[in-house]
Amino acid sequence: MTVTTTPRRTFGGMYGGNIRAIIERGLRVTMRNNYLVILSGFFEPVFYLFSMGVGLGALVGNIEVNGTSVPYGAFIAPALLAVSAMNGAIYDSTWNVFFKLNFGKLYQTMLLTSLGPLDVAVGEITLALLRGGIYAFGFLTVMQIMGLVMSPLALLAIPAVLLIAAGFASIGMAFTSYMKTFQQMDWLPMFMLPMFMFSATFYPISIYPEPIQLMVECFPLWHGVEMIRQLTTGVVTPMFAVHVAYYVVMLGVGVVIVSRRLKALFLR
Repeated sequence: MTVTTTPRRTFGGMYGGNIRAIIERGLRVTMRNNYLVILSGFFEPVFYLFSMGVGLGALVGNIEVNGTSVPYGAFIAPALLAVSAMNGAIYDSTWNVFFKLNFGKLYQTMLLTSLGPLDVAVGEITLALLRGGIYAFGFLTVMQIMGLVMSPLALLAIPAVLLIAAGFASIGMAFTSYMKTFQQMDWLPMFMLPMFMFSATFYPISIYPEPIQLMVECFPLWHGVEMIRQLTTGVVTPMFAVHVAYYVVMLGVGVVIVSRRLKALFLR
């Protein structure tokens, strides 16, 4: 008789070496049930781009970006691309995770197998990252058609958007791991809406008083907007490295928190 044993987790029970299983399951469920939701998420920033970039842009004219004058449409398009990555990642890593965590009891079942908390955390974040990548490619195509891509460096916007999506997904999942009710989940727009409105999305940060500028520069979305804007306009400054480092730290912190929270909740 052949006896099969469940592979042991490594790193103190945190990692089972099968992130791929999480990703495969998520992709199958998405293609079966949620593909229309994902498709709809792509059109929101496109509608903003047409209404604000084309309509309002005709009245605004050009905007100065790090000493270079660019059309208003080319100014807000990279910001909307960063917003699209944020929204896609947050949706996947908050409401979807909240249901799996508190109602579907999916993670409890996963952690009864050889999968570890790190597998679950990285797998779910990767799913959100893939969604952000789809949005980025589609939106960049729209920007190219509209003539809003001003530099070949815009090709680097795709990996930059993936980094933004990964950062927001990790923090979103960490936030959700502490939420127990739908009322608590309603706190999320209290953070997202101000970031969307004030992260130099529709106008330069320089219009704010200096104390407000310092506050906005702490927003993760501001770093994403500036990172994408520098790439699509071709005006790259030394601050680009700071924007990248911000998201790398954000991703690392989120993964650590999520892994520890899942272990504390289900592997006591």
